[in-house]
Amino acid sequence: MTQTADDAPNAADAPSTDPADPAEARSAAAPHHPVEAGPRTGRTRIHRAWFVAAVTFVTIIGAAAFRSLPGLLIDPLHEEFDWSRGTIASAVSINLALYGLTAPFAAALMDRFGIRRVVAVALTVIALGAGTTVWMTSAWQLMLCWGLLVGLGSGSMALAFAATVTDRWFTERRGLVSGILTAASASGQLIFLPLLSWIVSERGWRPASVTVALAALAVVPFVWLLLRDHPADVGLKPYGAKEFVPKPGPVPGAARRAVAVLFSAVRTGPFWLLAGTFAICGASTNGLIQTHFIPAAHDEHMPVTAAASLLAVIGVFDVLGTIASGWFTDRFDARRLLAVYYAFRGISLLFLPILLGPAVNLPMIFFIVFYGLDWVATVPPTMALCREHYGADSAIVFGWVLASHQVGAALVAFLGGLARDTFGSYDVVWVASGGLCAAAALMALVIRRRPVGSAGAA
Repeated sequence: MTQTADDAPNAADAPSTDPADPAEARSAAAPHHPVEAGPRTGRTRIHRAWFVAAVTFVTIIGAAAFRSLPGLLIDPLHEEFDWSRGTIASAVSINLALYGLTAPFAAALMDRFGIRRVVAVALTVIALGAGTTVWMTSAWQLMLCWGLLVGLGSGSMALAFAATVTDRWFTERRGLVSGILTAASASGQLIFLPLLSWIVSERGWRPASVTVALAALAVVPFVWLLLRDHPADVGLKPYGAKEFVPKPGPVPGAARRAVAVLFSAVRTGPFWLLAGTFAICGASTNGLIQTHFIPAAHDEHMPVTAAASLLAVIGVFDVLGTIASGWFTDRFDARRLLAVYYAFRGISLLFLPILLGPAVNLPMIFFIVFYGLDWVATVPPTMALCREHYGADSAIVFGWVLASHQVGAALVAFLGGLARDTFGSYDVVWVASGGLCAAAALMALVIRRRPVGSAGAA
């Protein structure tokens, strides 16, 4: 099998540069005939897969910086340019839709060109889109920079990226790793949201956009130097695998493959149920809370920095909830986990209209903690069900399921702004989203189980 220069191990992986790790050096020298571990030396060597997962975690955090910004910019852009909230929300909708629609093609591109190349280009596009917003003067420029460029870049950095890394590098602990990588997005929100809200309040929205651009660019060197496309690149088996897995050759026709997998998957019932539940997930998280919570709280005279801090606290508990969800997914029925998550989320949203006020009180803190634990806890069991039903094509299928997530988010991001302009409040949006979550809980229970060992390509 022919490898490109980028696919081969670089100097950081060469045997001569790591004398303290002879087992990995010997296997890197003969990647198709891995050497089994020798006698114990008194220390446990950490598998390279965990370092790859760590780099992926940091990368997704960098990409999450821009996703922390939209809710903070609605009011400043409305005040400076006199654009309606519906117009601004339209740009957010384009961004959210492209974030999802790009994901399956990005997963196929990773099979064709490698993870490193696709992710490095995506981060550069995010930085370009975020940086050029500082010169915009018209709404169409907002939709081009904020909607199109950042939507395409962040879509390539979506959870399909996490699914690809998990499927290639791990055979065991996939649920846990999926939860950890999913939590990276919340961690980015936790890190950047308080900082960005302070910058917007004290310095304006333009320095905040520049901060996001620089954060995305700062991650590129880590991706290029430390990330590897496949365990075979460094002569290792995937974590937990009993046999060595040769690196597959590049898969040509990325767009054609992504579309072909979609056409095959849509003929199965589980795909529509997973896509439907995940669309409601996106509507009730990214489209609703992440986009409209801060302006809704500001409508009730809560300071912007206080509202942004509450969203950051959601990020704290989201990390805990998503990692716990990954652990649960390795042990319990993924369908029942989804039903519980959506039911609890719907109940919490129904109470939100009576909790919003000018001050942060104890019931609001309880809502933030409860909702934060459930924020993206749905991702690990959804990934697991895609893997169970679609096997080798599961990363691309999950990319299309993620596309439905973002279409739902984009629709509610737009309708939420429109409802605010029409009714003067967000109350109807909270209640409608709670009802949708109840429907998602029922849909999750309808998904059929696939017999063990029968999963395959869609």
